[in-house]
Amino acid sequence: MEGFLRRRDVPSFLCAKELTDPWMQIVDSQSSKSMQASAFILNSIEELENPMPSHIGTLACAKVYTIGPRSALLSSKKNSTSSTSLRAVDRSCLTWLDSQQLKSVLYVSFGSIVAVTSKHLLEFWYGIVNSGKPFLWVMRPDSIIGEHQILEELTLATKERGCMVDWSPQEEVLAHSSIGGFLTHSGWNSRLEAITAGVPMLCWPYFAD
Repeated sequence: MEGFLRRRDVPSFLCAKELTDPWMQIVDSQSSKSMQASAFILNSIEELENPMPSHIGTLACAKVYTIGPRSALLSSKKNSTSSTSLRAVDRSCLTWLDSQQLKSVLYVSFGSIVAVTSKHLLEFWYGIVNSGKPFLWVMRPDSIIGEHQILEELTLATKERGCMVDWSPQEEVLAHSSIGGFLTHSGWNSRLEAITAGVPMLCWPYFAD
């Protein structure tokens, strides 16, 4: 990405001032090991990445394969029972989606790692409720940092036009006809799944996303 990315464009943990920084040491170590690989297999799409795959080939190994999106490859297999979920899935949200109008629902999920502060939670929640749109929100039990109190007006509004689950079958949700948009932390798996399903995204990058 020479001549294109500025220092402020890369994730903050890569903006260390000294090469002795622990994060930079990890990046340096992993980069050095990757140079020894005989091939790179990337969970991505050639059209999304051009011209980077061929450029990587000039810097490291010559063989770079974009085989993604992996989720689409798995779902294309007949009778496949493969799942990438590490959590118990609540499929009741699919029944709720069946009762909603075409492309009317905002799907909200910040992935399996991201945790938000109480301030961020309330800001998102009020914004979603005030939009007046139905929404499906994945709210993991461990997704909120510190103490928090949910106001009654938010609880009532959620019962009226929202659905909250601890975890969802995301690929099925994104492929559902009632989904009109996706508020996401912009993680790579979520982005690929949304692109595959043709769902527009509102992105809130959190860490290295």
